[in-house]
Amino acid sequence: METMTLPKRTLLSTALLSTTLCSAAMAVNANAAEANPNDLLNATLWMQNSVEYKANVQGMFQLATMRAEAGLHDKNWSALPAMQPEGFGQLPPAIIVDCDETMLDNNVYEAYLIKSGKGYSSKTWSQYVQDKVTGAMPGAVEFANYAQKKGITIFYVTNRKKENEQATLENMKALGFPMTGAKDVLLTKGEKPDWTSNKTTRDQFVAAHYRVILMLGDNLGDFTDASGTPKERLATYKANQAHWGKDWIMMPNPEYGSFESAAFGGNWSLSTEQRRAEKISALKAWQPKS
Repeated sequence: METMTLPKRTLLSTALLSTTLCSAAMAVNANAAEANPNDLLNATLWMQNSVEYKANVQGMFQLATMRAEAGLHDKNWSALPAMQPEGFGQLPPAIIVDCDETMLDNNVYEAYLIKSGKGYSSKTWSQYVQDKVTGAMPGAVEFANYAQKKGITIFYVTNRKKENEQATLENMKALGFPMTGAKDVLLTKGEKPDWTSNKTTRDQFVAAHYRVILMLGDNLGDFTDASGTPKERLATYKANQAHWGKDWIMMPNPEYGSFESAAFGGNWSLSTEQRRAEKISALKAWQPKS
């Protein structure tokens, strides 16, 4: 039998140590997730791994392409008719899109929250954005480039903060998004004093100079500031029936959004357990007769 030399022993010891540390890290992550069950789990698993989600999103971009074609050739077509100036039919066409979970896919950040047993924080979110590792939604880059070729300017109206704008811009350019057509097409939260998390002022900024033929988003707030309780949200949804699927395209996002906070009155000061209890209470459930 060959006597093991010192370098071989060292390599073996290093490999064993590495394996042990890796196993320990996995155990820590598993214990963190088990100790802090996260409501993001199934939603993130579906959005990250399922072909059903990818097919759904790609289908929405196919619909958006068809609707953009229709809107491009109909000068009376507008997704924001109340905001458009007189004679808006002569304005150049534009599309307003949200970024996160509409054009950009942040499932790796959500997976980090689950595996680390942590909740969302602006600090870790900013670190993630600055790392510029965000991916593109299936079909998003292709849709954006289609619009550019048709002479349609896409405005990315996002609630990513002003301080993260440059990193977001670089990330999106690297993914192949056309960030052209106007001096500034990435409109971030806080970029101007009145550009708050409510997007109306930014929508008005675009609508004053462009005919907005289409809007894409994953949250009610991407289309209208009217929100509130679940009952009020339902009323807003019903009041805008003519828009859905025509010039307002809603993307699927079961991970987060105003649908969740509406269930507990937007009171984020409640503990995770209290918020979960309120969400469960908001569910309408079938009950067996016996």
